[in-house]
Amino acid sequence: MKKYILFIAAFLALTSSNISAQTKTTGIPVIDSGDTAWMIVATAFVLLMSIPGLALFYGGLVRRKNVLNIFMQVFITVAVISVEWVILGYSNAFGSNSIEWLKPYIGGFDWAFLNNIRISDLSPYFISHSQLAADGSKIGTIPHIVFIMFQGMFAVITPALIIGAFAERINFKGFLVFTILWSIFIYNPVAHWVWSSDGWLLNLGVLDFAGGIVVHVNAGVAAIVTAIMLGKRRDYKGHAIPAHNITYVVMGAGLLWVGWFGFNAGSGLAADGLAANAMMVTHIGGAVAAITWVLMDWIIDKRPTVIGISTGAIAGLAAVTPAAGFVGVSGAIIIGIVVSVICFFMVAYAKPKFGYDDSLDAFGVHGIGGFIGSILTGVLASPFIQSAYSGAIYGNFHQLWIQLLAVSVTILYSGIGTYLMFKLTDKLVGVRVSDKHEAAGLDETQHGETAYTNFD
Repeated sequence: MKKYILFIAAFLALTSSNISAQTKTTGIPVIDSGDTAWMIVATAFVLLMSIPGLALFYGGLVRRKNVLNIFMQVFITVAVISVEWVILGYSNAFGSNSIEWLKPYIGGFDWAFLNNIRISDLSPYFISHSQLAADGSKIGTIPHIVFIMFQGMFAVITPALIIGAFAERINFKGFLVFTILWSIFIYNPVAHWVWSSDGWLLNLGVLDFAGGIVVHVNAGVAAIVTAIMLGKRRDYKGHAIPAHNITYVVMGAGLLWVGWFGFNAGSGLAADGLAANAMMVTHIGGAVAAITWVLMDWIIDKRPTVIGISTGAIAGLAAVTPAAGFVGVSGAIIIGIVVSVICFFMVAYAKPKFGYDDSLDAFGVHGIGGFIGSILTGVLASPFIQSAYSGAIYGNFHQLWIQLLAVSVTILYSGIGTYLMFKLTDKLVGVRVSDKHEAAGLDETQHGETAYTNFD
């Protein structure tokens, strides 16, 4: 009996080996089950970042009268942008434009409603692994629809990050219209520039492994523009309004940290050493930034805080995002220290000095974190991680110049575009809630619900 079991096991192993090697022996590209399984998990991790991760993190930071409004904003963003993504967003961001001069700047509509995409199609985008199609072109090892779903989670969380800037004072109708317009006219083009094979910044050589520019700089600039245009909360006194539930904050930060492994390690689009490196440096970057923020809290304010360590971790995770596929542990440590110091002073000193009301520090943490990480990628990118890429520290100052150019263009485009989308939304449906509604709280006035009930 034992011999039969061993024979069957050997036969199955041989058969599996032959199947996995099919593309080598027949020349027909096949889906890699390991890469695909990992990317499905990574996609779920990135969704976890939005709901419940970001919803808890932001929801805990606002006052109790506005917590449901934050949850609702994040939840509806996940729903509506997911639909926008499959209707036209993915095609605009990653598709090719039939008009030649538009190709570097925006995709077309060939993939609108995911038209012409079959479940057996392999992704035309790849980073770590690739196979040769019949025409000699390279394709990835995961299904095209998995790549679409994975990128859709990035499209979802980017406008959700902006919520932290205008929390507690935007009406729900205006928020929804602005979010849809911003995603179509700001997020999709920037994603095309940086990540599409036709994108002009990608073809210049920009490095943005998982969204330092596309996600964090883009959303951070939109955050500061909307915060200034919307104006301060009526009772904002130039300093942070105490969080209503710090437990939510730390739970949200923890879920974001876990989800970030899918965000960064998944961006290699394969289950391999590059994904492992991205996971390692993501973790170390977040850990070092958290420690650095706690030390500054301790030294300057004489006590370490839970909100401080949570904020520091998020800043570090945001900053290491563009660099995750290009730097090693030493680079992650440097990024973690630098971003925590700068973001701490942006939140604690720059915001009160300049008087803008970035409610939950979406600009001060995500925007500044993405900016620092994107620039430091141009300094610290190591050929020991990916031999094709290096930064200024290895003598390639050209990479630093490209990073500066890409960040500058994104700041300019996102800033002007956000201004226009905000103005248009205000004309169409209005944006700011009334003083009376703001005082009463957005949970009751926008949704007719309250998060907490006092029973006699």
